[in-house]
Amino acid sequence: MKNNKKILLIISGGIAAYKTLDLIRNLRSKNYEIKTILTKTAEEFVTPLSISSLSNNKVYLNKFDLNEEIEMDHIALSRWADLILIAPATANIIENISNGSANDFINTVILASNKKIFLAPAMNVKMWEKDATQINVEKLKKRNFSMIGPSEGLLACGEFGEGRMANVNEIEFTIDNFFIKKDINLSAVVTAGPTREYIDPVRYISNESSGLQGYYIAKKMVECGIKTKLIMGPSQIKIEDNINTIKVTTAQEMLEAVKESLPTDIAVCSAAVSDFRTDKFEQKIKKNNKDLNLKLYQNMDILSFISNHNNLRPKLVVGFAAETNNVIEYAKKKLEQKHCDWIIANDVSDKNIGFNSKNNEISIIRKNQEIEKISKREKSELATLLVQKILKEFPINENKSLN
Repeated sequence: MKNNKKILLIISGGIAAYKTLDLIRNLRSKNYEIKTILTKTAEEFVTPLSISSLSNNKVYLNKFDLNEEIEMDHIALSRWADLILIAPATANIIENISNGSANDFINTVILASNKKIFLAPAMNVKMWEKDATQINVEKLKKRNFSMIGPSEGLLACGEFGEGRMANVNEIEFTIDNFFIKKDINLSAVVTAGPTREYIDPVRYISNESSGLQGYYIAKKMVECGIKTKLIMGPSQIKIEDNINTIKVTTAQEMLEAVKESLPTDIAVCSAAVSDFRTDKFEQKIKKNNKDLNLKLYQNMDILSFISNHNNLRPKLVVGFAAETNNVIEYAKKKLEQKHCDWIIANDVSDKNIGFNSKNNEISIIRKNQEIEKISKREKSELATLLVQKILKEFPINENKSLN
């Protein structure tokens, strides 16, 4: 792939710094030109020689050099780059940047920059969760800095939680998307989360879906320039402001929102929609009502509605099949019955994946193709892989590639 894009990679001090070696190697294989700046602490984890060998370019250290500053390197570097990536981004560098510090070479480069800046945070889970860090992150987001991760998992310190630097593939994908974004002219609707069918003012029929998988799919679509509408059932997820979101409660409300969102190029139905509803009692049902019987009515199937819409059917319709047994068998039947293009099957009987988990493990079932299994990983990374596969169904340009 012919590529003349330039990336300034800033590596700060953290154990995750070693991952940048693979990142540089992978980006160079796509012909990105890379220059790097190392903090003093980062030099304890990776050497300038190893970085220079992989990037085939000069490595700058986090200090002002009189000979180099004759050429105003802190300005020249910020103008040279098409994109700046800070990976790993420690709590310290996040604080300095969020406060507009100019007390060293890196902070001055950032402050002088007029380019898009991405950060891949990496730190202890408690450091990440602290109010001080989250306030700094929010300040950066308001200034149009973008975060890649962090992800959840076992940390170098031995603790478990959010704080790991995002997977190298996810960082690559985000960078690729930034550069092809202007060439994408696609629209999508994504349904996510559960629905609620109220029995009385306080009780309802629902399920354990958190909406996290669908949210991440919508987020990754937005990041790569797909005009995306997220239709979200009741959820505790904090949705980023740049995602066009319609919040709904019932299956009927979700269906109406979907209807209003057509036509679109892509539909991803990841919501766990209640199959049944019942008549709602106006007052709370009392416990002494011992002979209570509920009559259930079947809700219209949203996935089937989209797949069989003669005039406004999207070019690609992707459904989800959350099953507790015979997962592949039932998912195959769903693909045939609903007439969608893909079914994403996952086992929700396993509490470590699927509902109310940050991880998922899926099988992609397509018409007349072998089943593609994707092993357990974070839902964010899985969403990245799914959006990559979706984009391959819509060739952007013969001279451009995501691979």
